[in-house]
Order: sequence, then structure tokens, then C-alpha cells
Amino acid sequence: MKVAVIGLGTMGMGAAVNLVKHGHETHGCDVRAAACEELRAAGGHAVPLAAKLPTGLEALILFVVNAAQANDVLFGPDGCIDILPRDCVVLCCVTVAPEAARALAARLDERGISMLDAPVSGGSGAARGGTMTVMASGPDAAFARAQPVLDVIAAKVWRLGDAAGAGSTVKMVNQLLAGVHIAAAAEALALGIRAGADPQTLFEVISSSAGSSWMWQNRVPHILSGDDTPLSAVSIFVKDLGIVLDQARTLTFPLPLAAAAHQLFLAAAAGGNGARDDAFVIRVWQALTGIPLPGRAGS
Repeated sequence: MKVAVIGLGTMGMGAAVNLVKHGHETHGCDVRAAACEELRAAGGHAVPLAAKLPTGLEALILFVVNAAQANDVLFGPDGCIDILPRDCVVLCCVTVAPEAARALAARLDERGISMLDAPVSGGSGAARGGTMTVMASGPDAAFARAQPVLDVIAAKVWRLGDAAGAGSTVKMVNQLLAGVHIAAAAEALALGIRAGADPQTLFEVISSSAGSSWMWQNRVPHILSGDDTPLSAVSIFVKDLGIVLDQARTLTFPLPLAAAAHQLFLAAAAGGNGARDDAFVIRVWQALTGIPLPGRAGS
């Protein structure tokens, strides 16, 4: 299958490399030269602009940051909409508001191109391992065309309906929980450090106790090693929890925990940590209380 992936970050690169490994003709697009070189080294092809992708694509996967970028790489001055054939399927794997997913699908439909509203979850390990969870909605024909791609990138594909918006709604709920759990894990670890607990021991005990969570087990090791390389950045949760809260406002629905977590990520970003790994929202507590953090993070 001739496939292109736009956005070769943590998730997009994982998907692209897996497509190469499974024998698909894989093209990537990213403005970062290093990302393009990484995909080429893995056996794929890469260009810096979407307009320079080849013709004849059968599937296009979007792993950009937000709805504005998704629209730009398709319909902007350097977008690829004019080279996409009518039988190409677009998989929008971007975390966007449900109404943004519906609007993008409608614009593509005007061109005779079908779209799956298909946000993903699982983190960098799942992306590299081809075991992501995909929360997808869209026409049956789009699912059928996308099946060879979904078989490679996902261990579980949830079919959530025949119209865009349903996938993004479920992903929104996932991001509410993910953001709150990361913030809670950071708060708990920070409290333990302030109270004199050994961070490594605290991590091991909680990991086998009722207070554990997937985010505790996945993110706290980043803090313990002092590695703030952004597998998922603080700024992502500024955006994603912002989407959650915006949607809640339209529904007149209170979200006090999500709002508090959003403020913590905003505070971390305001303190210069927006591009750091999202676990380093813990630096809010470091700034407030002066607690030492393990590894390089404490320097």
C-alpha cells in the first residue's frame, strides 16, 4: 500500500517505521530535517512539505499537533489536497475537538475523500511496537480502505460509529483522565519527596499498591531518571485539557479536577517547561517548595 504519514513525532514516526517494516511504500512529511533522515534510514521516503508528497497515495495519516495544522497540511498553501486521489482515505490521528473533526471530514468529503476520525493512545512504546489503541469513527468504506494501515499500527481498533466526531469525543475523555492522572502522580511523588520518602522506593511500593495508575508506572520513571526528553510534552496537555474544558463549557458541565490539572500544566509551561516531558509538571511543586528532584532534573 502507498501510504504517507504527516508529522514524524513520537507517534507518527512509530507508525511510519512500522509501515516500512510491513512492506508498505511509506512516505513521511516533517519540517524537521532530522525526522526526515530518521525515516529514510529506516527505509522510508521523506519530504519537508506536504505538497511534495507523491501522487497516487492510498492512505494519508495525520499525526500533527492540532486542528489548525491538520487543516494547513491538507488545504494550506503547501498542503497536499490537490494530489490526493478520490479513493485515498485520510486517517486523522490528531487529538482535536469533536467539532473540528467533523469540520475536517466535511471539507474532505467535498473533495470526494473519506476520513476516519481516528485519534490514538498508548504512548511511544505502543507506537513503535504497532500496538496503539485507535478510537475511530467514520464510514464503513473508510474503515475498509484503512484496514491494511490499522492492522500495522494498532493492537485494538474501536469502531465508534459512522460519522466523524465520535472518535474525538472518546479521545477527549481519555485525555481528561490522562492529564489528571499525570498531575496526580507528580503531586503524590512531590509530597513523598518533601516528607522524606526515597523516590525510588516510593515508586516501587505505589506501583504494587491500590494507588497506582498506568500514568504513575509510565511517567514516574522519567522523573526518577531525570530524563525530561519529551515523549509527550507538557504543552500537549495544555492543549488537550484545553479542548476538554472548552467542550465542557459548551455542555455547561463542571470539570473541577480537569481544570485544576490544566492550571498545573499551564504553570509548568509558564515556568519554561512546555517543551519538556509531561511528567515534569512536577517542576511546579519544585518551584513552589524547593524539593530536590532525582537525577538530572534536580540540577
